[in-house]
Amino acid sequence: MKVRVYVSLKDGVLDPQGKAVEHALESLGFKDVGEVRVNRVVELELPTNDADQARAQGEAMARALLANEVIENFSVEVE
Repeated sequence: MKVRVYVSLKDGVLDPQGKAVEHALESLGFKDVGEVRVNRVVELELPTNDADQARAQGEAMARALLANEVIENFSVEVE
């Protein structure tokens, strides 16, 4: 079963990578771009057909390694 873990910075946390992308877009002529935030998606293939179990595993992995819950939020999607 495929699991996607979406990780993003919490509101108020500075995003230097987002700022770099924002400035690069402006230098390329895209002047109307507002704030840019860069997020990441981690795709996992898990050996289960149980969606609840896959979601629980994805959440456990996010808490253990994939997201820093002090500064990041995460959500889990199961396919």
